[in-house]
Amino acid sequence: MRHNRVINHLGRTSSHRKAMLSNMATSLILHKRITTTTAKAKALRTFVEPLITKSKEDSTHSRRVVFSYLKDKMAVAELFREVSPKIAERPGGYTRILKIGNRIGDNADMCIMELVDYNEAMLGGEAAKTKTTRRRRSTKKKDEAVAETKAPKSAKPKTEKTEKPVAKAEKSAGESVPEEK
Repeated sequence: MRHNRVINHLGRTSSHRKAMLSNMATSLILHKRITTTTAKAKALRTFVEPLITKSKEDSTHSRRVVFSYLKDKMAVAELFREVSPKIAERPGGYTRILKIGNRIGDNADMCIMELVDYNEAMLGGEAAKTKTTRRRRSTKKKDEAVAETKAPKSAKPKTEKTEKPVAKAEKSAGESVPEEK
């Protein structure tokens, strides 16, 4: 019976299992998504989520604690600089496991494990807003037409304003242009 046995040993020794989980956590933090077996992903979730929670407080002590688990400077820097600000308001559940079927060779149950806040397809908010634009007639032409009909009769037409700079440009070119009286 498996009374009170919480840890899945994954058929490995303790040192091998710790090294494997450390490497997988590093890959998950750096790449934001990994493909692995479901059993390893469930073991990795219990390994990496406390580290992400620890990264919310950016102090020397928490960086050293996380480094003692990951043993990779680049992963620790990525976790504290980019991942933790993005998940700061999230109370937990930083990872998602998506099952993708069985592996061809040994029929192992495979899945994709990813950080929740980095999947733009599932977030949908920002990407969907940009895609839902409709093609319709421009309102600028309608607004100009309405403004011309409502304009007072004493207003000068726009053509006079454009003629004066042209006349000045012609004078500066050396041509003589008679002035209006």
